[in-house]
Amino acid sequence: MEALTSSQQDQELSADTILELLANRRRRYLLYALRGRDGPIELSSLAEQVAGWEHDVHPDEVAKNEYKSVYVSSVQCHVPKLADAGVVDHDEDNHTVVLSDNFEQLEPYLRIVVQDEPENSTLHAALETESGEGFFSQIRENVARLKQ
Repeated sequence: MEALTSSQQDQELSADTILELLANRRRRYLLYALRGRDGPIELSSLAEQVAGWEHDVHPDEVAKNEYKSVYVSSVQCHVPKLADAGVVDHDEDNHTVVLSDNFEQLEPYLRIVVQDEPENSTLHAALETESGEGFFSQIRENVARLKQ
């Protein structure tokens, strides 16, 4: 993977940038899928997971046209936008993506917006499985603090 430039690595994300990045559901799903992964993930696997969440089915049950829509928009729009903000590192040669250091600035907001996802969705179930009750209890605590 190409290394991020020092300006990208040290870039302070503005509120406008954070809100713009999280405004799109598909970008949020990409970030959910990348959370907690130590290494790069192939864009094809990422697109399969996101398409499954979008259509509330297991990734193996995603229709080819639904997968293709997610893959193409991720490659052409969403991953480059996240990479430009220094939130992900995209290796175009290997077609892989991994979170970068700037994701830490975005994660607290991602934890808040996940509340808008339906509780009976495959995304919600995946996030619960990934981190047990911890992920959602932390979200509830953070929202309670914000409301005070």
